[in-house]
Amino acid sequence: MATEVNGEQRLGEGVDDPGWEVDPDDESGAAVVATVGRQLRLRREAAGLRAAEFGRLIGYGDDLVYKVEAGKRIPRPEYLDKADKALGAGGLIAAMKKDVQEVRYPKRVRELAQLEAKAIEIGVYVGLSIHGLLQTPEHARALFEVSQSAYSEEDLDRLVAARMARAAVFERSPTPALSFVQEEVTLRRRVGGTMVWRQQLEHLLEVAQLRNVALQVMPTDSGAHPGLSGKIEVLKFEDGSAVGRSDGAFNGRPTSDPKQLRILELRYSTIRAQALTPRESLAFIEQLLGET
Repeated sequence: MATEVNGEQRLGEGVDDPGWEVDPDDESGAAVVATVGRQLRLRREAAGLRAAEFGRLIGYGDDLVYKVEAGKRIPRPEYLDKADKALGAGGLIAAMKKDVQEVRYPKRVRELAQLEAKAIEIGVYVGLSIHGLLQTPEHARALFEVSQSAYSEEDLDRLVAARMARAAVFERSPTPALSFVQEEVTLRRRVGGTMVWRQQLEHLLEVAQLRNVALQVMPTDSGAHPGLSGKIEVLKFEDGSAVGRSDGAFNGRPTSDPKQLRILELRYSTIRAQALTPRESLAFIEQLLGET
């Protein structure tokens, strides 16, 4: 009889594990999963094992084995570890975990994370919520839960993990220059309840004290400014190129056009000039924490 452990099908047929299916619109991701599956099938067949036999060796049902080998399912890291050991691959199969892990995240998130990983300077203004790079896991989960989307627990885990993975930008060496301007209302909104909200503010204080980070708060009573039409992002790279995006400019699409980038940079500079200084912003967040 089939059972499930951590959502994965074990020893028989069962329901699919949400969050590990292949996105048909993600051609590059689907190609990676197909390549991994093909390598697994070739090694299994070379070892003279049928799918059912192989499944019993690693503790999974043959239906899942077929789906993974056909490139229809993204194998979990533990699946690859067990397959590596069962097939005597000497770490070659387990080494594919990094590629598979990246594919598991939504395509748009991967593309954004890749840009952030290459940038030497990132500047962001956010008016509606805490920026993803600054969120705690609990805060991020609370935002996904109220989005009115039918996310399963696995979907939520996947989305939160993808967002948290982007925070690796803070640990890069050399460290990039990071600046954030947050609207006051995003700090006052108690997303996830008081405890989650307090933890989020405490996290902001920790991040803001990093030497390569400048965090500023835009007071609600500051009057009109260029960010009122939406979020602004500007990323600069070592080769001198840059990319920017704004909800209120150029149809919200990313741009690398020099003239359009200058407009976004001017808007962002104006926003920073109108916001509280980093020192004043730290004091403001500490004051918010003290009000509870």
